[in-house]
Amino acid sequence: MKKFIYSACLCVCISMNAQLQTPESSPAATLMQTVGLTDFTVKFSRPSARGRKVIGNLVSFDHKWRTGAKDNTTIQFTDSVKIEGQPLAAGTYALFTQPGEQEWEIYFYTDTDNSRVPKKWELDKVAATVKVTPKPTGKLETFSIWFSDLTYNDAHLNLAWENTKISMKVEVPTDAKTMASIKQVMNNDPKERDYYEAAVYYLQTGRDLKQAKEWVNKAVSMNDNTYWYFRQQALILAGLNEMEAAIEAAKKSLVRAEKAGNLDYVKLNTDSIADWSK
Repeated sequence: MKKFIYSACLCVCISMNAQLQTPESSPAATLMQTVGLTDFTVKFSRPSARGRKVIGNLVSFDHKWRTGAKDNTTIQFTDSVKIEGQPLAAGTYALFTQPGEQEWEIYFYTDTDNSRVPKKWELDKVAATVKVTPKPTGKLETFSIWFSDLTYNDAHLNLAWENTKISMKVEVPTDAKTMASIKQVMNNDPKERDYYEAAVYYLQTGRDLKQAKEWVNKAVSMNDNTYWYFRQQALILAGLNEMEAAIEAAKKSLVRAEKAGNLDYVKLNTDSIADWSK
């Protein structure tokens, strides 16, 4: 009898504590992306069309839209950036849009504590406004945000739903931050990897190759068993038109790449040696 009473009580407690679970119609998403040395975080909800006409209907033209569903979409930058040339300070912003047939306006709003477009739109809270021409795209059932065309210094922030896409160029201060870091580290106690990375950055950004040569030579002198060190040394020497030295460095990289079983570097060095030997 006691067991029966206990079991009955347990069932009642479980029933009282149970909570109905159903799938979200507009599931939440968090997008994190590093561009150069700047981190981006986008938080948004993803509604789906489900047979509805979206752009120009569900999402009205010439009216502000929360750019998603549920709570407003937010975007965070860890550094000051430029959006389509417009400066925008580091921080977190609500991302609102105003769709139009020929042009969309995108607003970066400092008040992020909104579930929808604010009833009172305050212009002094608009940190930046950009205008973008919408482009047709393949049919997208679900509202999407993503980054594309990443370089060290910029990327494109894309928003799309149904058959419409907008894209904004975002510039980040990678070069300024990198050069400041190089200056600080190289004036103190640089390590082997510091010499190598500084040399590679100078090569990739078209800077003083004589300085890059000095740094990569230092890295190689501290570690002569790394094929990618010799590969970058070869490229720097070739950039200085020191072809015999470049070929010699490429051969050293080739031997070490073969030993490591890295076929990509084997081909790179083989092709460079053949090209530079002409």
